[in-house]
This record gives sequence, C-alpha cells and structure tokens, in this order.
Amino acid sequence: MKVLAIDTSSIVATCAVMDDEKLIGEYILNHKKTHSQKIMPVIKEILDSCELDTEDIDVYGVAKGPGSFTGLRIGLATIKGLAHATNKPVVGISTLEALAFNVPYSQGIIAPIMDARRQRVYTGLYKWQDGDLCVIDEPMAIEVEELINILLDRNEKIIINGDGSIVYKPIILEKLKSRVLFAPKSANLSRASSVAELTMARAKEGKLESYMEIVPDYLRKSQAQREYDKKIQCSGEHHG
Repeated sequence: MKVLAIDTSSIVATCAVMDDEKLIGEYILNHKKTHSQKIMPVIKEILDSCELDTEDIDVYGVAKGPGSFTGLRIGLATIKGLAHATNKPVVGISTLEALAFNVPYSQGIIAPIMDARRQRVYTGLYKWQDGDLCVIDEPMAIEVEELINILLDRNEKIIINGDGSIVYKPIILEKLKSRVLFAPKSANLSRASSVAELTMARAKEGKLESYMEIVPDYLRKSQAQREYDKKIQCSGEHHG
C-alpha cells in the first residue's frame, strides 16, 4: 500500500509518501503561508523524486484540522482533487493527533498545542499505550489558562509540542514547572509522515472515506463567521 499525505493546517506545508515498509520521501517547508502556490508543486516534486505517479498512490491522507481555515481548505481541496482524479479513497487525520504522533513512545501525557491567537489554543491530550497512540481528551479550542488547569489536575509527566508551545512556553513553565517537558524543534512542526502513518493504520482498519464526504474540522467559527453572527445578534437586539 502506498500513501500520499499532506498537511497545510499551519504555516508549514508538508507532503510525504510512505509504503508498508518505509517512509519513501517527505518535504517540509516552514516558511510563509503560501500553500495555494506551493502545495501542488511540492506534491509533484516528491512524486517525481520518488519516481511515482498519482496512479501509484492507493490512499490519500490529509490533516483535516484544527488549524488555519484557509490552509485547511487548500489542503482538503487539493486531496479531494487528487482522489477524485484517480478514484482513490481518502483518510482525514486530526492535526493534533498527527502532532502528538511526532513524539513516539513517550511516557506520560502528550499535549500538542496550536496557537489559536488571543490566548486561545487548539489542543487535545494523548498517550502511548502498548504501542498505540490513544486519545485521552478529544481536540478542543480553549483558553491557555484552562489547558494549564487541566494539566495541573493530571499527576503525570507532560510533553508539549506544536507552535503554541513556543508562544506560551513562559506561562506553561511558570505553572507546571518540572512536570513539563518541551519537545525538540523538529517535533513542533506538522509532519506529513505522521499524517501518512496514521492514514495507513486507518486504511488497514478499513476506515476509509470518499473525497465527497471528507470535511474540515475547524473546532471554532472563522473570524468572518463570528463577525457575521455578532452582526445578526446585534441587529436582533436592536430590533428587539
């Protein structure tokens, strides 16, 4: 089985190709969010370098969120297009689960954090058990203080990764002190290889989706939608 996976949910644009035995190739670019221009050339380059064609891919994987609304839309549209053109199935993987997968076989709790701005984060809690990454708390969008309180309640070592771990490191360290470890720099980036390996595991369990069914998991409304809702609410109050 050959899997091609991408993640455009953050500033990182990343693509990977994997088969049953090995990671064949991976491309990671952590520079400016220009996914609409870069992701297709990246996919073409990695396929050409691996001497593969889209027809050789059995399953497509994509990070389905949370993350940048625009980035998620670009990633899903790209994968839907490839899956449609080749009539192949897709698998959507949580961006946070893929981030947690960057820290293999660690002890304690993994809390990937993506910066959602304004002191809010996208996060979830994960733990390795018998070689499998288990979900302890489903993905959520919460205040960073709320996450710290959740972690304070757990009597375990905590590993934190993701771009939010850099932004909120001072406050997290101040509250959690020696109980918290911060992952190496390479483990903070979205990695398509993690999305690919999780995709392959799901595919082998028969958990496949059609390109028509897969939808992004935004976790919260977009800025435009929030402003629209506020307008509607205000006009309702005004008329009331």
